[in-house]
Amino acid sequence: MNYDKKTIRDIDVSGKKILLRCDFNVPHDKKTGVIHDDTRIVATLPTIRYLLEHGAAVILTSHMGRPHGVWKQENSLFSARDHLEKLLGIPVPMTTDVLGPDTKAKCAALQPGQVLLIENLRFRVEEEKNDPDFAKELASLADIFVFDAFGCAHRAHASTAGVADYLPAVAGFLVEKELAFMGKALEAPQRPLVAILGGAKVSDKIGVINSLLQKADTIIIGGGMAYTFQVAMGGKIGTSLLDEEHIDYARDMIAKAKELGVKLLLPVDTVVTKEFAADAESSLVPAKAIPDDRMGMDIGPETIQLFSDAIRGAGTVIWNGPMGVFEFPAFAKGTNAVAEALAGLENAVTIVGGGDSVSAVEKTGFSSKISHISTGGGASLEFLEGLVLPGIACLADR
Repeated sequence: MNYDKKTIRDIDVSGKKILLRCDFNVPHDKKTGVIHDDTRIVATLPTIRYLLEHGAAVILTSHMGRPHGVWKQENSLFSARDHLEKLLGIPVPMTTDVLGPDTKAKCAALQPGQVLLIENLRFRVEEEKNDPDFAKELASLADIFVFDAFGCAHRAHASTAGVADYLPAVAGFLVEKELAFMGKALEAPQRPLVAILGGAKVSDKIGVINSLLQKADTIIIGGGMAYTFQVAMGGKIGTSLLDEEHIDYARDMIAKAKELGVKLLLPVDTVVTKEFAADAESSLVPAKAIPDDRMGMDIGPETIQLFSDAIRGAGTVIWNGPMGVFEFPAFAKGTNAVAEALAGLENAVTIVGGGDSVSAVEKTGFSSKISHISTGGGASLEFLEGLVLPGIACLADR
């Protein structure tokens, strides 16, 4: 897939109506609408401001949750709208329907320098089905389509890809930044390239591991998925998380890494408990010899040292997935140590992708020292796999 896409800088937007796909699907209180994390809203502000400052009329579109075509108050975009108004400092009117009379009237009346938000597109079932008639009708509201919702880039929906069949389509600044950092990290990285993978299941990362084995110099595996690799090497993991269907796959990946000359680093010691609880009593054991009645909760100090040393010499680091049960402070040491190691790199390119990894970095306070924090969860994973992302493929090449 070509990562060099035209952006809003490459076109004249003055006097034009812009259909801007954002990602306002943010964590919020379903009763009060209070937003808990506005990262995705803040990330698209530069694009919105640029378009308004250059004389465009901006029609914002997004989804919220999975209402599957049914109108639900908890999935309304009113909370995102209210927050966006505060951030932009200007009124952001919102439609009461999706492509109904109110949407069409407000879009028709929209003037340059003004912004409008259409209600949750997923209140219409045609959105997720990428219905061509729905996409065409959506496209008829504007002159140009701008895609700035990287977290939705892996979805072939009407508002992420379908409208590009009917309008000139370019990237916003957020998508431009995602492609610049992640595309370069995969295609022409500063070496050594170190990939850190964590999280629960091997199955979630199969495509990513396959792809990174062809590109990375070192792959670090932690979190719940590491226990499956330990079993593949004959280790005992007690009651730790095991992706039983993928033990053979893990064994194959270990062999493939050796064959390709890629360093594959696994935990050497593990913090274990008898029960899955924040205040569970813990002890330290070798990663391949976890007692039958214990489960792994975090990487141990020797592993932290091993992983940190590998990170310290990197030119590029890509991190996706925590090293342990970081939601519990007692078992967040490994994840925090990885975040600190990344933050300590002065001349390397550091990229964090995936919801849990991003949360972990923000909790540690090191986010300002990371080169790029991706707004994409599933999209980041599919990008790392080398899959074609419909929301990116539909944009005009430079």
